[in-house]
Amino acid sequence: MILPTGTYRASEYLDAARRLGVDVVTASERPQALAGTMGEHFLELPLDDPEASARLIVERSRSVSLDAVVAVDDQGLLAAALAAERLGLRHNPPGAVRLTRDKAAMRRAFAVAGVPQPDFETVAADPSTVARSASRLGFPVVVKPTSLSASRGVIRADSTAEAEAAARRIAPILAEAGEPPTGPLLVERFVAGPEVALEGILTGGELATLTIFDKPDPLDGPFFEETLYLSPTHLPSSLAALVDQVVRAAVAAIGLSDGPVHAELRVPGDLDPAAPVQVLEVAARTIGGRCSKALVLENGSSLEELVIATALGAALRTGAPPARLRGPAGVLMIPIPASGVLTGVHHVDEVRALEHVTGVEITIPTGRAVRALPEGDRYLGFVFAAATSREDVERALRQAEAMLDVEITGPSGTPGTVT
Repeated sequence: MILPTGTYRASEYLDAARRLGVDVVTASERPQALAGTMGEHFLELPLDDPEASARLIVERSRSVSLDAVVAVDDQGLLAAALAAERLGLRHNPPGAVRLTRDKAAMRRAFAVAGVPQPDFETVAADPSTVARSASRLGFPVVVKPTSLSASRGVIRADSTAEAEAAARRIAPILAEAGEPPTGPLLVERFVAGPEVALEGILTGGELATLTIFDKPDPLDGPFFEETLYLSPTHLPSSLAALVDQVVRAAVAAIGLSDGPVHAELRVPGDLDPAAPVQVLEVAARTIGGRCSKALVLENGSSLEELVIATALGAALRTGAPPARLRGPAGVLMIPIPASGVLTGVHHVDEVRALEHVTGVEITIPTGRAVRALPEGDRYLGFVFAAATSREDVERALRQAEAMLDVEITGPSGTPGTVT
């Protein structure tokens, strides 16, 4: 199990493995606190070098029998695919995983297969070049890096001046992330309308859809910070079926075959099932952050249990949990409203006490520096809710959002509270 040290997901995946009775070899890019006592059940990997990581996993398999290789985040996906392929285990084709890690290559694969998506161009990260591309496509556009995730560096531009400014702002973000600051960048025509996310699991190329999440808050820019995810969707059944159909076409175009799928799409603003549903992105992983805690399966299992069981296949005696959700659920991703130092998140206990709220997690400690989008790539935390109706779920999360006070000391040193 490849667990980068910065992942949100370590505890959920390790707990899932324990519940399934699965023995785990933990791998990460730096030694963990107890690595010295774990012996062959810990493996240090150079995750910035997937080929070398795969070789090390194969070497470890000579002393510890491996039935699956699971990566919990984007950072380890290619290493997991390469290692599993060499070991003859269930895996996504490495070439397909590479496509999911390169937004421009993914767009080209969709174009070849006729998958509906925004009009786009891939250009050098020169501001004037980006501005000319945006003018050709027609404003508004979205300018984004081809390699980053979590909406980091994704900026809407409504004019040539804004397109140039976006390119200049993205360059240091790329450099900080260890990517070449000179590009390339993806310039896409902005697609109006609600955004939804499909969560599913692939087995032998067959997609089982777990749910379609609605994102009820407008995601119109200039940055694209997500807040609410709500399930089940309020889309008309014909439009939900079209979302499912388009994701299946996108998965086939990329060539993914096994494991979790998280897809982001835009649907028509008037919810017209005859209008195109457009794919924004497909990832070969589960939903980001700790949002998966909102997905409780019909028998009480977690999404992580389903992912592990699916990867193990016949090696797991009890079989995989059912790919069906227990009932309406949702999550509030607590945004970072401004860059600075986090000095407090207030009224957390009152939010925990709200009817239908099932959990609150603040994932950034007080006193830490925080950054808002587009430079940042994390949330302050998560609020989870579940109920017998989707309306009660949304009401609880809206109440939570209204109650929480986030206090951040700005760069100037002047404290201020953002509600």
